[in-house]
Amino acid sequence: MKRIRSGILVWGILSAFLFSPANAQEKETGGYRLYEATAATVNGEVLFLSDVVRESCLRACGAFPGDEMVVLSLPEARDRLIADILVRQEEEKLSLGTVDNTALQKAVAGASAAMESCPFPCAKEIPGEQVRNYAARRLLVREFLRKRVSAFVDVKEEDVEREVQRRASRSGVRPEGVSREAVRKELLEESLAREIRNWFDRATSKSRVLLSPLEER
Repeated sequence: MKRIRSGILVWGILSAFLFSPANAQEKETGGYRLYEATAATVNGEVLFLSDVVRESCLRACGAFPGDEMVVLSLPEARDRLIADILVRQEEEKLSLGTVDNTALQKAVAGASAAMESCPFPCAKEIPGEQVRNYAARRLLVREFLRKRVSAFVDVKEEDVEREVQRRASRSGVRPEGVSREAVRKELLEESLAREIRNWFDRATSKSRVLLSPLEER
């Protein structure tokens, strides 16, 4: 994950549409027809190039509260978007697609503030409604992973003790000098990350994800 730095934001303005009627969304604009290339389909749900470009900008601006500002290539932004869509589709299947209204309002307010202060020009091109939808989606994803994955993750005391002994032996200190709470927290974070990866692997293996050629603009 790359931190924001002086450089070029991946912001392929939509003048870079691919004009391919067989793989496109048709739009009427000022009497002209524009065809926007698809970026992927996820279980039949179509993602367009504009969706990926917008995702890249929102991630670069760190729009969701707590997220770091990170510059992603278009393929990387597409991967993040697909991951979120897999979660949302699973939520809808299980009828879990609701979040606390107060939490949603807070997330939307934070996202709007982040976009207003974002140094990238692309932030000005994203309507408030799309910022709100992004905040709602990211909140749903976080809550789903917390309730359906994180809630079932635990760290056994013997695993903590074994890691404490290993670290003490490696550093040459007494076991009492190693913080058990810090060890427990680190083991829990590792376990959470592993379980989330496993969930995504399972979800992806059961899904039909088709990617279209996607080049940097």
